[in-house]
Amino acid sequence: MSGAGLEGLYQQIILDHSKQRHGDGPLASAAAEHHEYNPTCGDELTMRIRLDESGERLAELAWQGDGCSISMASASTLVDLATGLTLDEASVRIDAFRAMLRSQGAGEPDEELLEDAIAFHGVSKYVMRVKCAMLSWVALEACIAEARAAGSSVE
Repeated sequence: MSGAGLEGLYQQIILDHSKQRHGDGPLASAAAEHHEYNPTCGDELTMRIRLDESGERLAELAWQGDGCSISMASASTLVDLATGLTLDEASVRIDAFRAMLRSQGAGEPDEELLEDAIAFHGVSKYVMRVKCAMLSWVALEACIAEARAAGSSVE
């Protein structure tokens, strides 16, 4: 597929996720919760996670927020990508997503690792939009840290 064709496909993925938001809603009995706010544009989001019985796998992610289509689509895409992953696997993907957004459009991100989240590669060219795309990912990162801290304090 040509570069223009891929860019159009990626734009469509972002539009679809911004309209049909996966994981948008409350989550009862969350293991961790974190709120993020982007003062630059006013986007805000609260991420909640529920772990499986082992305490090492993301059984469910849910978020509630309001913001631009990029931040809302990014959260929706993240839910699809991270649900079912171990905390370590999710952290690897967060790091890969962050590296992609810091690339300023250079390089080829790992599509197998990032799946539909690769659609946000073009966002990396627009510095003011990087925070929008990262909002939910930073919130998930904080939830993972909170869940790990709670798990280690029990032992």
